[in-house]
Amino acid sequence: MKKTNPIWLLTTLVMLPQFVETIYSPALPLIQKQFGVKEESVTLTISLYFIAFALGVAFWGVQCDRIGRKKSLEYGLITYGLGTLAVVFAPNFMFLLSARIISAFGISVGSIVTQTILRDTYDQNNISKVFSWIGIGLSISPVIGMITGSALTSSIGHQGVFITLCLLAGLFYILSRKKISETQHSVKEINMGILTGLLKRMLRDQAIIKCCLLIMSFNVLLFSYYSLAPFIFKEYHYSSYIFGYSSVILAGGTFAGAKLNRFLLLRNIQPKYLVEAGTFTAFTASIFVWILTGKGIYFLIPYFFIVMAFSTAIPNILSTALINYKNETGSAGALLGLIYYILIGLGLISIGFIQNLGISCVLFSGIGVCTLLLIGRKT
Repeated sequence: MKKTNPIWLLTTLVMLPQFVETIYSPALPLIQKQFGVKEESVTLTISLYFIAFALGVAFWGVQCDRIGRKKSLEYGLITYGLGTLAVVFAPNFMFLLSARIISAFGISVGSIVTQTILRDTYDQNNISKVFSWIGIGLSISPVIGMITGSALTSSIGHQGVFITLCLLAGLFYILSRKKISETQHSVKEINMGILTGLLKRMLRDQAIIKCCLLIMSFNVLLFSYYSLAPFIFKEYHYSSYIFGYSSVILAGGTFAGAKLNRFLLLRNIQPKYLVEAGTFTAFTASIFVWILTGKGIYFLIPYFFIVMAFSTAIPNILSTALINYKNETGSAGALLGLIYYILIGLGLISIGFIQNLGISCVLFSGIGVCTLLLIGRKT
């Protein structure tokens, strides 16, 4: 198929959900103070965000097949814009939580629709290499998000973060209308019976279960930092601005992992070996995070290797997940996202109750290792 969509815009749209989440992280202590709620309640805004994100991925993924990729993208960005606008005027914490759910439902379109467009455009031989570029983009988005969020939070408070997100919704809507071309020219009627059958088939597919558990494991590791680390920095009397700059260390890890991933793929190393290496690296580094938690912010050193493992493994998991579902890419991608984002949301709810970064890392990296050992050999 002719490649008509600019890869820079598709990469930026895939980066957008992660940017949206990380720009919010430095504002968590201020939001806690502003609305007078507990730390567990504030971290709930992140975990519920992922649950809503999961439902959005399912919804927009189905719409990809029903009304087309381009329209789905535009409607999702409108929904996201309305949600962020509501957050700006939130009078209380429950209103903010509800508006964040709407925002998450909308911004999920940046993940599922752009991945579907990429899968429409590239064949199996090239998709892993394309996703390696996406991995490099994802390595940049957290540092941009956290530094931007910390600068806005330090200067004009958490409201500045939400106003910025609202402006971005408008910008990306305009870019998508002008630059994105449709890649699915025969829209389909979606039969709920067929969709339910597809979900059942995917839930019986051990390769899909393996992918979802690994994606959940890595994402909970990453977002545990954004959920819990702001309060660790606050405990040791570091400002939100310093917390934002901690993302430079993490971005160095993700960028190194993404570059290493691309280097090895170009030398024809099979993606499954990179996933295995990333999973065991993350588990080893998590043990050191556990050891160093409570001893200052030295846990940042092993976290470098966790995010390096993340950016090595995740592009390879995503790029190969739906190889056996080529005839229903949009719907299968939606259901895949629904499964793993619900798992991520449940995982983040659990770390909100654990409230210990080291224990959370060992627990969820251990799930990744167990997944490889118990399911990986069979698939």
